[in-house]
Amino acid sequence: MFLQVCLYFYCKCLWRCLKFVVRKLTGRCELQRICYNTKPGAARTMKIEASLKGSKSKRLQTSVSVHPDAIEKTIDDIMELKRINPDINPQLGVSLQACLLQIVGYRNLVAEVEKLRREPYDSENPQHEEMLLKLWKCLKPNSPLKARISKQWCEIGFQGDDPKTDFRGMGLLGLYNLVYFAEWDTEIAQQVLSDSLHPKYSYSFAIVGINITDLAYNLLVSGALKTHFYNVAPEAPTLTHFQQTFCYLMHEFHKFWIEEDPLDIMEFNRVREKFHKRILKQLQNPEMALCPHFAASESLINM
Repeated sequence: MFLQVCLYFYCKCLWRCLKFVVRKLTGRCELQRICYNTKPGAARTMKIEASLKGSKSKRLQTSVSVHPDAIEKTIDDIMELKRINPDINPQLGVSLQACLLQIVGYRNLVAEVEKLRREPYDSENPQHEEMLLKLWKCLKPNSPLKARISKQWCEIGFQGDDPKTDFRGMGLLGLYNLVYFAEWDTEIAQQVLSDSLHPKYSYSFAIVGINITDLAYNLLVSGALKTHFYNVAPEAPTLTHFQQTFCYLMHEFHKFWIEEDPLDIMEFNRVREKFHKRILKQLQNPEMALCPHFAASESLINM
């Protein structure tokens, strides 16, 4: 243990000495070198994030968690601390601002998604009930729901006659994602629902949707989705970015399920874990954008 601690501090000191030498040779600090030598997107933003977090300066370390309204002031502080003349390096401020908007935005998105996950479905809340009924109308427009408590809910993949009990694990987040999928990618959602009822590939559409919400949530919280969001969100990633990513994952999992040709629903966990690993592997590529041309994301890509 003592040797490991010594090795850690040795490497840390060596790294800082190397950074000092490189700055003297190039006349640029690490942030400048990253912005000037790395193209915009996940590769640049993740390097900037690591550099700021690993700085010996507390001001730089805390810059990744400031309020969005304080980002411009934070950029000025960074430039001052690093003794960079903004008149000579105007593009650096612009690049740093774009990176910080993504970094801070990702942290705020995690908080927003977590809040939705923790909020339980409340059948006494008119807004919650309205969203649930919208889900039915989007998926089954030609089949009116006969009653709020009805076995009909099983037709779209809920477990019983009252869907509220199925949202316990993911709270409102599961409902938000299902409604977004059904409303914004209606044709695909209806096709996936139809396929899920096929005897050979049968699975519960809504329950799987809540499960894929859990997968997307864990990808977000672990930081794995930074690669994707930093490549597709020009500024701060939003809840809409997360929801369109869910749509993509839902559609891709559906195709993956059919390709795996499972014997029955008992193989769900195996197939899900295999799918999860494939997505994680894709996200290790710094240039990866999971759904650059997916229907639900087209309006975002054009921003």
